[in-house]
Amino acid sequence: MDSTSVAHMNIRKVSAGVCIDAADELAIEEPLAIQLMHGLKGSEIQNISVTMRTPGNDEELAIGFLFTEGIIRNGRQVKDVRIIDDNNVLVSLFEDQQPMLRNAERNFYTTSSCGVCGKSSIDAIKTVSQYNDVFDDIHLGPNLFYHLEDTLRKKQAIFESTGGLHASALFDHDGNFIMLREDVGRHNALDKLIGVAVKEDHLPLTNSILLLSGRASFELIQKASMAGIKIIAESCL
Repeated sequence: MDSTSVAHMNIRKVSAGVCIDAADELAIEEPLAIQLMHGLKGSEIQNISVTMRTPGNDEELAIGFLFTEGIIRNGRQVKDVRIIDDNNVLVSLFEDQQPMLRNAERNFYTTSSCGVCGKSSIDAIKTVSQYNDVFDDIHLGPNLFYHLEDTLRKKQAIFESTGGLHASALFDHDGNFIMLREDVGRHNALDKLIGVAVKEDHLPLTNSILLLSGRASFELIQKASMAGIKIIAESCL
């Protein structure tokens, strides 16, 4: 568990008219500004987005966000990712790489509860996956999905202590756990997860199952599609 993701607080619990002092752990939510440096000798720095997120894995979040928004196409375009401070991250592209900045049309601020809030137009949410035409011949039995929820909960370290975070997890087609990321925003958790694959050049994620801890909303399906994920399940727990 990242120590920056959880705050330890003294609280007062009230139960059946009785007040007691207790210690509790709360999931932290703070803003992160994502900036992009590009152009000849890094001549341009653009503010791309401010998102409310749980601190931790900020490099992955920034790269995953740029990828799922269609601003970059792969991790090989990225020269460097630098954490400026607790609330700012700067992604630098190689000089010969041009970002698709028309896909960055948003009103700059995104809440933790909405991945499309802040979009300035309908066209700004129409990202198209480069993996739409990737062939697959996937056959899975229904019993495979029954144990995935249990694995998800066991792996959710921060949720276990705070009860306040979403998670996105990847499994292979045999149901074996690959990795998980948590965040107060469900779209941030998925961006962090996809950001790992972008950084490590593991795209497309055609051979993976994505399990979401909550509702499979529009923006999550869209982000998963951008990464080439063919199978998505949502937890009912």
